[in-house]
Amino acid sequence: MTMLIDRVRESTPELADFLAAHLRDMESTAPSESRHALGLARLLDPDVRLFAATADGAIIGTGALAALEPAHDELKAMRTAPSLRGRGIASALLATLVGDARARGIRRISLETGSSDRFWPAHRLYAKAGFDECEPFGTYTDDPHSLFLTLPLDV
Repeated sequence: MTMLIDRVRESTPELADFLAAHLRDMESTAPSESRHALGLARLLDPDVRLFAATADGAIIGTGALAALEPAHDELKAMRTAPSLRGRGIASALLATLVGDARARGIRRISLETGSSDRFWPAHRLYAKAGFDECEPFGTYTDDPHSLFLTLPLDV
């Protein structure tokens, strides 16, 4: 499988479907006030950098960086097509996002993810990439359904 990762600036029906599936998948993981996934319209805002991984013309993964404050971005919309999980797509997307952040002078990337065992593969991915647990950041507050992680970048 040959994968390409490119920045997305416009919606397509396939992208809308892929991200809508992400939101549906999150519905059973926590109460609505504890789910922080962004919808497509927000992911296409100018202060968000959305990337999609494709193979054979199909979207197989997404990831985004949303500006929080100067030199601090939040990782959002990390999703791999369920049938392709475990094949390195998320790792490649994460490496692309970290590289993009470094190239723009970002000094820190933080993220919020679920705290349940369902999110263990994500926890492992982020730990392998060097993310460490942190306090809630931005507008987040302590929440038993959330795990907060951060990665300082050597620019």
